[in-house]
Amino acid sequence: MVKIKPFAALRPPKEIAHEVASRPYDVLDSQEAKAEAGEKSLLHITKPEIDFDPIIDEHSPEAYARAVENFRRWQERGWLRQDEKEMYYIYAQTMNGRTQYGLVAAAGVDDYLEGRIKKHELTRKDKEDDRMIHVRIQNANIEPVFFTYPDVPEMNELVKTIVDSRPPEYDFVADDGFGHHFWVIDDAAVNARITQIFAGIPALYVADGHHRSAAAARVGLEKRQINPHHTGSEEYNYFMAVIFPESHLQIIDYNRVVKDLNGLTPAQFLDRLGASFDVAEQGADPYAPAGLHDFSMYLAGRWYSLKAKPGAYNDNDPIGILDVTVLSNRVFDRILCLGDLRTSKRIDFVGGIRGLGELQRRVDSGEMAVAFALYPVSMKQLIDIADSGHIMPPKTTWFEPKLRSGLTVHKLS
Repeated sequence: MVKIKPFAALRPPKEIAHEVASRPYDVLDSQEAKAEAGEKSLLHITKPEIDFDPIIDEHSPEAYARAVENFRRWQERGWLRQDEKEMYYIYAQTMNGRTQYGLVAAAGVDDYLEGRIKKHELTRKDKEDDRMIHVRIQNANIEPVFFTYPDVPEMNELVKTIVDSRPPEYDFVADDGFGHHFWVIDDAAVNARITQIFAGIPALYVADGHHRSAAAARVGLEKRQINPHHTGSEEYNYFMAVIFPESHLQIIDYNRVVKDLNGLTPAQFLDRLGASFDVAEQGADPYAPAGLHDFSMYLAGRWYSLKAKPGAYNDNDPIGILDVTVLSNRVFDRILCLGDLRTSKRIDFVGGIRGLGELQRRVDSGEMAVAFALYPVSMKQLIDIADSGHIMPPKTTWFEPKLRSGLTVHKLS
């Protein structure tokens, strides 16, 4: 069973929460972050390279040093203030009239190391190392990870009671139109009951933040190994997460664009696709996949539907049924020869929140040769795969809205 605990968050005063809160570090490039960051934005801490003109390498010693300095300044200026006692928090997000409610908590490093926090994606060591440096130098989890768990009716009702009984501590709509709402749970008895409820849950699942989870666990392990007086109760044995019931979450599509056709002409490429797909031209207007094993493709100014033929997928295999597997095996491996998708420079991944128009734009610009849109996986598929110990292909799931960073920070000591 999993172990979570309340923690004393470092967080912004109510009147400036919307100014401090930022989009996560990994959904913005440095130029976008520089343009978006206001004076108090947490982006100055999570992407400190933007403080330099011109922007410097985000992995440089100067950038890491600026991150530490900015974190110190934000606390000195009162833009981030320490709560006096350990508490849980509720963080809710609204997109397109739909609200999802998550619990902000400290999750256990041991649960991650021993497999009770389950992952469904492989991580890249270079990205893990970068996030590990940030956790180590700040001695804090600056940004939360995004977990889910099977619904527990008592927990859902408890959250509803809290939300209905008082106005939120933070309540704002960000520039992207998504609403963010935040409650502090300062009742010790309620906090104790939440801990007990989660002690009866066998597993948590990483929805978004595989690299941050891995990095936080590695720092916790590192700290316990160098502490001769380690007891297991130290704050570094936990890392910050927002945990949502699975019924609240919705996975959207995560699409692909490829730079070249591996020496083939568009006509030759279409011909090769016919071995595994029923290919039908759909015209110049964007075409969205209608269901599982239906793909859309944009090539040479035209949209196509690709319907996988029987034998191209395996509905009895939790990985073989996934459309990302079909596309990887039948197109990226057999025809385009892209190799390891985690390291290939010939492919890029585009979150569905950007729309099919973004796929078309990148091909029409000449940057990419072909684009593919996929039908999103389900929450059931994600949990089934994690439970079976399998790993999804890279960049399979995209959750929206993203958690805003800066509403809570978890210090490790």
